[in-house]
Amino acid sequence: MPAQLQSEGPEHHPTRRAFTLAAVATAGLATLSACAESQRDEGGGSGESSGSGRDTFVFGGSADPDSLDPVFASDGETFRVTRQIFEGLVSTKPGTTDLAPSLATEWTTSEDGLSYTFTLQEGVKFSNGKPFDAAAVVANFERWYNLRGIAQGEDLAYYYRSVFRGFKTNDDPALGTSLYAGSTANPDGTVTVNLTSPFAGFLASLTLPAFAMQETGAVEAAGGNGLDGADPRQSEYATSGPIGTGPFVFAGWERGQQVTLKRNDDYWGEKAKVASAVIRVIGDGTARKQALQNGDIDGYDLVAPADVATLESAGFQIQNRPAFNILYLGINQALAPLGDLKVRQAIAHAIDKDAVIKNALPEGTKAATQFMPENVIGWNESVTTYEYDVDRAKQLLAEAGQTNINIPFNYPTGVSRPYMPNPETIYNAINQQLSAAGITTTPVAEQWTPNYLGTVQGGSNHGLHLLGWTGDYNDPDNFIGVFFGAATNEWGFNDPGLFEALAAARTVTSEDEQESAYQDINEQIMTLLPGIPIASPVPSLAFAEGVEGYTASPVQDEVWNTVTVADS
Repeated sequence: MPAQLQSEGPEHHPTRRAFTLAAVATAGLATLSACAESQRDEGGGSGESSGSGRDTFVFGGSADPDSLDPVFASDGETFRVTRQIFEGLVSTKPGTTDLAPSLATEWTTSEDGLSYTFTLQEGVKFSNGKPFDAAAVVANFERWYNLRGIAQGEDLAYYYRSVFRGFKTNDDPALGTSLYAGSTANPDGTVTVNLTSPFAGFLASLTLPAFAMQETGAVEAAGGNGLDGADPRQSEYATSGPIGTGPFVFAGWERGQQVTLKRNDDYWGEKAKVASAVIRVIGDGTARKQALQNGDIDGYDLVAPADVATLESAGFQIQNRPAFNILYLGINQALAPLGDLKVRQAIAHAIDKDAVIKNALPEGTKAATQFMPENVIGWNESVTTYEYDVDRAKQLLAEAGQTNINIPFNYPTGVSRPYMPNPETIYNAINQQLSAAGITTTPVAEQWTPNYLGTVQGGSNHGLHLLGWTGDYNDPDNFIGVFFGAATNEWGFNDPGLFEALAAARTVTSEDEQESAYQDINEQIMTLLPGIPIASPVPSLAFAEGVEGYTASPVQDEVWNTVTVADS
């Protein structure tokens, strides 16, 4: 008999290391606590502002969205917008990584771990009036599975490739058999999704914004699948016509300026308290701070470490996210001499992580020893490390015959990320350390949008690069599986042994087996040394005094239907 998974309870979590905001001193804007449980599960509420509140919430984003179709995105600024428009089958409890019902109210899993059956919310409609039902779920899974050509690219279908590993017809020889085996709309209104192999993180992966439910008829009608060979991120659908079930609907996008959303008055859950939400693009962190101080925005993310005390003393609210991220220095082994392990070891020994943290990252940031935070299952406290040692770095370069090397060093501009609040400051700190060890670099600065990710993930013309990852769900596969589960342009190496180990670990369902498997893999990775994990920074958000109902999420699962803004 299939084992019933209730919509609440610890057996439902992706790992047994529950990660909540309770332990954080500045846990959030407390007014949400009374209504957090009903954020998406309860209907009702007029959605109208009460008292002297304002009808628009203005948030300062650090960059334009890459696309309004989340299946073709992997960046937080896109997901900040799409989380308001779209919803998935499964979500997280506000302020935690714990699983919670969303468009699915409950689910069962078969004993062999190959089938999941979801009971769906009743009476839900997409914002264009089309019904959300089991057939719509099947249509979404089939859409992803049947993507072709450019739409399968590493820099487009990043999450689908990372989780499902293949399509119905693979246009990239690096892809394999898909995890997805098919889905069925059942006569009782439930939907069953079948897998080709067990995957311990499957339910948790469905919280990813990339796997939100879309009205596939609207996608197809507006060229959103890229079947004509054009980039689907630039389709009419992905730029001006997204259709979901969420508490807000799309109202307009002025590129480089702002995205405007309006309340979905037909929303099935708790309707938004504000009539509209605006995400204003302000690439510079100082300019975001000034916009908040001037009253031009109501809040912003990625507060510069040096600005926290200033804002707090001026009466603004600061909310810290628990660190659930990794900043790393990526190394492309396809570019000589980075394929030489001794050169990579020299780079690792040349970096003083504590100095980088002191000079460029927020207070409370911890140095990283591996490519996942320490609260994720499989973190290995005895993993191989590379202590800061300039003399050892020089010795390794000499042994490799590389005493006079010059390596391109890519870093992004015009953006702040939770793991990388000021890329140029981090670049300067690391570059100075590399130079002291005899490693010369050539800076390659690129705008985050539209070029940077395409350069370091979509092609092979790069050497060292700064990037990172904010965990999307609490499972080790979402960190090291995403990074190293297959050969990619970003890392430029092919290690079948590592890929096979990660593929096997994905199918393990026992916690003890997971712990052991992923600890071994973390050691394997740090011996191979495909890059240098630098730190897990603590991101901060800032809000005007009158903002209530916003709860920071470690995985940035922040939906704004409970937010209110009082007149100043």
